[in-house]
Amino acid sequence: MMQEEKIGFNEVFRERTRKLALAVIKLFEILKKSEESRIIGKQVLRSATSVAANYRAACRARSSYEYYSKLCIVIEECDETLFWFELIESAGFIKSEQLKELIAETYKLLAVFSKTRKTLKSKN
Repeated sequence: MMQEEKIGFNEVFRERTRKLALAVIKLFEILKKSEESRIIGKQVLRSATSVAANYRAACRARSSYEYYSKLCIVIEECDETLFWFELIESAGFIKSEQLKELIAETYKLLAVFSKTRKTLKSKN
């Protein structure tokens, strides 16, 4: 991968992860005001914002090993975010339709980051 392509990839996914974090912030604002929904809401808020923050950190990695390590965290946080979305949906805190796009985007991000990690691992 040429350096220009890598920069383009990083920029695209930095923006996508940032948008996911912002969307989850907005989701948190519309959750019911029950104690249960707020607790779960804070969990999804933490994991989704962690996806964005850790991907940003990965892009600033000082080595390929550091990049790989941060990418592993991003993958874990994406998967955790999906778990919280499933709980929010199953508990009926908001309508499934309101989560549909967020879930789809998180699955797409998870797939891309998992493929990237697999590619990096095969090179080492």
